[in-house]
Amino acid sequence: MKTLKITLLLCLVSVYSFADVFQNQKSALLDLYNSTNGDAWNNSWDLDQPVSSWSGLTIENDQIVAINLSFNNLKGNLPESISELKNLKVLNLAFNKLEGELPNALSSMINLEELKLFSNEFSGGIPAGIGSLANLKALELYNNDLTGEIPSSLGNLSKLERLMLSSNQLQGKLPSSLSSLKSLKILSVFDNRLLGTIPSSIGKLAGLEELVLSNNAFYGEIPSELAQLTNLKTLLLGQNQFKGNFAALKEKLPNIVDFDLDDVNSKGSLVTLDSEEEED
Repeated sequence: MKTLKITLLLCLVSVYSFADVFQNQKSALLDLYNSTNGDAWNNSWDLDQPVSSWSGLTIENDQIVAINLSFNNLKGNLPESISELKNLKVLNLAFNKLEGELPNALSSMINLEELKLFSNEFSGGIPAGIGSLANLKALELYNNDLTGEIPSSLGNLSKLERLMLSSNQLQGKLPSSLSSLKSLKILSVFDNRLLGTIPSSIGKLAGLEELVLSNNAFYGEIPSELAQLTNLKTLLLGQNQFKGNFAALKEKLPNIVDFDLDDVNSKGSLVTLDSEEEED
């Protein structure tokens, strides 16, 4: 009889613990709903119905593991409480009208694998703490109004496959720390205000398939190490201030499909990086 009572007590503790955890998740979802004008979403949530019926959510083992609310007319700010979704792996809020700064709390969402916030109106800098998201495979923040420099901490994202920061107002140099991203397949930073030379260490990104640097203020000569990126299918370098002629580079990239460089650089031999010191 005593054993039965203990078992029942443990069951009750588990139930109440689960209720507390799930309530935290529901509260975070309600914060998201209220801070982004949920009543006006294209596919709104019926708050009187169970969370499991709310559109755009993926639930596994009673945990929210994915949110996909792209193209859903979200307007407003992304609340700090989004970090209460501890088991979230995918956050896709693309193609909405979200604004304000990216919350620093994103940096604590250690299970995130995909962070897709592109085509919104976010401003301010990219939180350096995002570099601590060890499981992140996709960081897609393009087509916003982000400013400041690309954090060198992003070089810590060893599982990152897609780094897409194009069409913002980012400044500064391309961090040489990005050469540590051995899993990277796409690096896209076109249409920003980036400057400086391209780090020769970029040649270490052996798995890179797309490198898009167009429409910035990069200058100097393209590093010969780019020829080591034999998996490249897309290389877009136009509308910068690169020096030299680089037709030979294209010949060294066997899988290249899309290659774009200013007309003035359309022929000649491959050259090496100029002597400017590489910095983050």
